[in-house]
Amino acid sequence: MQYDCVIVGGGIAGLQAAVQLGRYRHRVLVIDAGHGRWSLCQGYHNVLGWPDGVSGQTLRDLGRMQAAELGVAFAADEVVEATAVGDQFRVLCQSGSLYPAKTLLFATGIVDRIPILPVVRECLGISVYVCPDCDGYEVTERRTVVIGAGKVGANMALTLTYWTDDIVYINHEMTDLDADVRAQFNQRSIEIIASPVTRIDQTNGRIQSVVLQNGRMVRAERGFVAFGGNTVNSQVARQLGVTLHTNRHILVHPRTKMTNVPNVWAAGDVVAHSEQVTVAMGEGAQAAIWIHKRLLGEA
Repeated sequence: MQYDCVIVGGGIAGLQAAVQLGRYRHRVLVIDAGHGRWSLCQGYHNVLGWPDGVSGQTLRDLGRMQAAELGVAFAADEVVEATAVGDQFRVLCQSGSLYPAKTLLFATGIVDRIPILPVVRECLGISVYVCPDCDGYEVTERRTVVIGAGKVGANMALTLTYWTDDIVYINHEMTDLDADVRAQFNQRSIEIIASPVTRIDQTNGRIQSVVLQNGRMVRAERGFVAFGGNTVNSQVARQLGVTLHTNRHILVHPRTKMTNVPNVWAAGDVVAHSEQVTVAMGEGAQAAIWIHKRLLGEA
């Protein structure tokens, strides 16, 4: 079967696009490897209609159900190559499956580099966060530990002073810090601890303390992780000739979300934008609208 659109990535942006395209009654396939940022976050707290927070897993499960009811097909696989054949595309998966499509949407997201992930997983989105724009509010007037690497973690700690002055920066990878950064910490009375983290004590996802390799225990009510070096999943799009930003995020038209390659769109965290779930939803819907127009020959 030839699909009107193949969506690469079944996270929040991809599913929102699938729902929109399903409502247009297009033949849509979502190819989803089953992992992504949504699988880590146990509570998005800045989403309209979910004042008590909603997990990435819940949003994904509901989105898949909604899209399936609209006739959207799903394949549990990972795309390894996409090639243009005339004015259409062929999408090759790791399993060897090959899918023809009139249009493509890349919603492949990014992978956060969190070396302490097994230690911190239970707390992510509940009391430990990665995005200050999304969750800086959650640390308001709370004792907060920032666990990170070098200047990336230091900048996160300084950013969070907008919400709280009670901050400790744990330089987990013990990367050197510039004198000017240390001076800013001294001015704000922020303690820097150079030691790896070995354990996080928590109850039902609520962080209580961080235990360091040197034996020290640091009390905490909230936490942030900031290591830098995240992986942007844009490699397949790049092979297709899609233009990337210098940080490897995909560049798109601000209105249509189409890339420089005709009939290829991108949405969500893989795009150069503010990495928020609500932005990803909006981009997925916007891309789907313009994919629909292109399929009708109107754009």
